[in-house]
Amino acid sequence: MKIAIIGAGKLGFKLAEALLGGDHAVTVIDVNDVALNKVISQMDVMTVNADGREIRVLESINISGYDYLIACTNSDEKNIVIASFAKKLGCNHVVARVREPEHMNQFDFIKETTGIDYIVNPDLSITHEIYKYLVEKYTLNNGIFSSGGASLIEFAAWKVPELVDLPVTQFRTVLPGMLAVALSRNGKVIVPHGDTVIQRNDYLYIIGEETPIEALSKKVHVQGKYTNLQKVMIIGGGKTGLYLAKKLSEFGISVKIIESNKERCYYLLTRLNDVMVLHGDGTDIAFLEEENLNEMDAFVTATGYDEENLLLALMAKQHGVEDVIAKVSRESYEGIIEGIGIDMALNPLDIEVSHLLRFMHGTKRFVSSQLIQGQAELIEIVANNHMVLMNKPLKELKLPEGILIAAIHSNDRVIIPDGNTVIKEGDRVIMLCHLSEIPELEKLFRTKKFSFFK
Repeated sequence: MKIAIIGAGKLGFKLAEALLGGDHAVTVIDVNDVALNKVISQMDVMTVNADGREIRVLESINISGYDYLIACTNSDEKNIVIASFAKKLGCNHVVARVREPEHMNQFDFIKETTGIDYIVNPDLSITHEIYKYLVEKYTLNNGIFSSGGASLIEFAAWKVPELVDLPVTQFRTVLPGMLAVALSRNGKVIVPHGDTVIQRNDYLYIIGEETPIEALSKKVHVQGKYTNLQKVMIIGGGKTGLYLAKKLSEFGISVKIIESNKERCYYLLTRLNDVMVLHGDGTDIAFLEEENLNEMDAFVTATGYDEENLLLALMAKQHGVEDVIAKVSRESYEGIIEGIGIDMALNPLDIEVSHLLRFMHGTKRFVSSQLIQGQAELIEIVANNHMVLMNKPLKELKLPEGILIAAIHSNDRVIIPDGNTVIKEGDRVIMLCHLSEIPELEKLFRTKKFSFFK
């Protein structure tokens, strides 16, 4: 596919990187020389140093011949204008990043009046994942995700005591016919391998045939019980803090937001009902203790600084807060998250790139998609003989550590694969991928000779 990305910031850069894995033709447009030079130094893409709002710029790259345009500059209004112009000039599909709360309830109207096909909002997406974890407790609906005769279940390892301290290689001695596709440990979702040992407090993601998984669910899940969440403290009153506070408050939860900018506090007060907004320094531990940090059921760090978010999350965990979640945008910090011991660390860019790719791929190849704790994605694809992953044993694919083929639905039969399993034409393949490995996942969908999407 031919894809134009307007804006070479964090989201634009991340999206371009992922798309190149799928062997697409990508053009990046930005007015910032420094941002474009970073793209040029790390990727083989066409770049244009210009303002994407100018019609002549879009015409100069022949935007009518593009399959997608994604406008992700730092301005909602710019993105809406650019996407609208591109649509009028003949681009097949246009996407705009729109983040401001004022637009939150008018997405449908914006799309209808401007011709925009899809709107992305990273802050809203990460809010949804945090809310789902805190309020529903299970990150999968009722703890189970089912598709094509295969089901994935999520539960704490201690609920099946025989699994605790067991190497993954011996997993099937306890749960025959099933496969451990992922586990969440100390805030990080990982794909287990043969030498991985299951720990008591791990959350396990197990796939198998629908009937035995449902039987297991009755053993490990308490029906109708989601959460006893009552008090939540949020550090940072930015867009994520605002969206999350509003959503939690509407559910009936007592919410406190700590925000250091006095003007922002006034802004929050005009847009939030039944939420306590406090002007203060979120890094002041004494201040947080005065505001009853120890009594909180959950603590969310959503400032604009990753280091601050991680350190405050660690502090909250040391104060005994049960559920601690941090917003972290830098992949370089992934290695230290597990050691900190927080419950969840989410990267809004990874989540949004995942959403964008699924929209762009559409339903012809991708049957379904489900995020796991906002860090990994369970997807189902229809196998196509043109894909490079076809007609060879899985052990020859040399999959990265963060990618696992979990199940194959072939001729009305569910296969839990091993290294000798071969994917064939028409198979529905369920795969698990850590969001940081999306560029590698895209490579598996490359065609041997021509574009996968033709």
